[in-house]
Amino acid sequence: MVESELDTLKNDMLLLKERGIISTAESVLNSEELDKKVAHLLVAARNDGYAQGYSECSQHVVSALKVDWDTSRSATHGADTEAALSATNTQFNTLQLPVMDFVTAALQSEEFVTRLREVFPNREEDEGEDLA
Repeated sequence: MVESELDTLKNDMLLLKERGIISTAESVLNSEELDKKVAHLLVAARNDGYAQGYSECSQHVVSALKVDWDTSRSATHGADTEAALSATNTQFNTLQLPVMDFVTAALQSEEFVTRLREVFPNREEDEGEDLA
């Protein structure tokens, strides 16, 4: 009886090692939600960098040439790109991925291995069933 429980534990650990952790990482990295948030973050960072760079350059022109430089026609005039970047960064940092909700719920169950198998079915078994 002890050996069968030990074998079950070994199989459960093997499942976690070979499928659970890898499948979780793959699901997170391949998540459409993550892709969208990263894209929005990159755009917001680029926009803020452009606005900050233009502002700094304008200040150098004013300082070097001792002239008033009209920035009212610039694409960044009046745009609060820093706030937009901050908001996008907050959205990225608080991103909730559905797969992580499933994994969290599975791990809170006493039958967590069974639940994880439901979340991440065995690909080899699925492929074998398709071939049969």
